[in-house]
Amino acid sequence: MFVLDPRLQQDALPLGDFPLCRLLLMNDAHYPWFILVPRREEVSELFQLDVEDQRMLWHETTLLAETLKDTFAADKMNVATLGNLVSQLHMHVIVRRRSDAAWPAPVWGRHPALPYGGDQVALIKAKLRLVLTDNFHFEE
Repeated sequence: MFVLDPRLQQDALPLGDFPLCRLLLMNDAHYPWFILVPRREEVSELFQLDVEDQRMLWHETTLLAETLKDTFAADKMNVATLGNLVSQLHMHVIVRRRSDAAWPAPVWGRHPALPYGGDQVALIKAKLRLVLTDNFHFEE
């Protein structure tokens, strides 16, 4: 049974599900920072997914990155899977702008997280509801 890593539960807000991945919003208002987590048990590396799941993860990642780039007016999209602190396989999809708090450096460890307010999260969800219309189920 799929269980989300406790650190991801603590640091991110659930948004919903693609066919393979749970979509989370990192609770850091410095950046529109999203995380895709394949709903598979005990997977820490990309190569541990079967071929179809690898294709689906890449499809969902690129679809999300393209959608976020347009929706949040990104100058650059950062897409990465690291897993040094959280071993559960997860893909970071981060909207970067030249005006953001860490530009041009990586976002990790640059500034303490700035939690979102409820209105900010509602606005992000509203934007995403306009563009994530196929094969995505929003958590209510």
